[in-house]
Amino acid sequence: MLSSYRQIFAAPGSLAFSGAGLIARLPISMTGIGIVTMLSQLRGSYGLAGAVSAVLALSAAVLGPQVSRLVDRYGQRRVILPSTGLTMLAAAALLLCARLGLPDWTLFVCAAGMGVMPSTGSMVRARWANLYSAEPPKLHTAYSFEAVVDEICFIVGPILSIGLATSVFPEAGVLLAGVFLTVGVALFAAQRRTEPPVHPAEHHTGGSAIRSAGLQVLVVTFVATGAIFGSVEVVTVAFAQEQGHTGASSLVLAVYALGSCLAGIVFGTLKLNGSMAGRFLGGIAAMAVSMLPLVLVAELLRGTAGLVGIGGALFLAGMSISPTLITAMALVERLVPAAQLTEGMTWTTTGLALGVALGSSGAGWVVDAAGAPAGYWVPVSAAAFGAITALAGLRRLRTGLATA
Repeated sequence: MLSSYRQIFAAPGSLAFSGAGLIARLPISMTGIGIVTMLSQLRGSYGLAGAVSAVLALSAAVLGPQVSRLVDRYGQRRVILPSTGLTMLAAAALLLCARLGLPDWTLFVCAAGMGVMPSTGSMVRARWANLYSAEPPKLHTAYSFEAVVDEICFIVGPILSIGLATSVFPEAGVLLAGVFLTVGVALFAAQRRTEPPVHPAEHHTGGSAIRSAGLQVLVVTFVATGAIFGSVEVVTVAFAQEQGHTGASSLVLAVYALGSCLAGIVFGTLKLNGSMAGRFLGGIAAMAVSMLPLVLVAELLRGTAGLVGIGGALFLAGMSISPTLITAMALVERLVPAAQLTEGMTWTTTGLALGVALGSSGAGWVVDAAGAPAGYWVPVSAAAFGAITALAGLRRLRTGLATA
């Protein structure tokens, strides 16, 4: 198993850009929850904190693909350094506004400005594609490794952000996210020899990558997938609170990510045959089916047994995540022209971010109205919508692959 991963890091500079990308990606999982934790302490309002975090997510959804489009057009280093600078200015302003008690509207303006944060994960995958586009097995392993890195970020990041904000000072989580972003992007930009070449200007005349019908299917499906993630997180915290074990929610959610992480490691070593579009549909369908046990466990079990049951169900559900996301990134690499690869990959993460915002807010409403066990119907519904979308768009995906 390890030999598959050793092979991809045989390329000079590969370990350096992947490691720098890990550091630069940590803020993605730290910033939103850091803002919520910070403002809930400084302003005493979860409603305000959630709204500011939602503005950041929406701003990133709008501006992120445009920043990545500039990366494809002008090169990674020329774009990510100034965009990181603008992000840090907006983040510093947000911290000052929160600390000094300035009007609430200033928080929303600053959060919107942070939406220009570069999508380092997409750029790391673009570098892997530049190295191994002619060697599909190695590219598959590389994408699998990066999916595992994503899971590590989403396990470690929130724990760091919440822990620092609650034990040191309220702004500490967002501040550390800014440090990681600055250091990670600086190290990543310094890896000049592995930076993908900029394609000639005539390759950028076809408009946005989102015009690809196949990519549209992936993005809509990823909105549903993000809604699963966002709603599972909110409902699981609420369920743990109802059982009198709020602190255990982070461990239960870590088990969810662990299942995905382990599946990604194994998936990266497999030699796959057959239709990539079919594998994607199968992965989405597996995610949908794996949501159903959550409803049964939440309705039938209570107390510690209920949390253990939810943890077990989430571990199994997590095993379908990484393989599905890995396959999706491979599809983007095939569906989108090489000159628009970074933008194409960023559109999928944009779909995830939008879905997380929708899923978390929808789950919150259901939990408030009907309780935590009923809240698990939100990820079930989102998963069903994702499966229907993938099935309906299967022909578009196959047509896109055939014409690629």
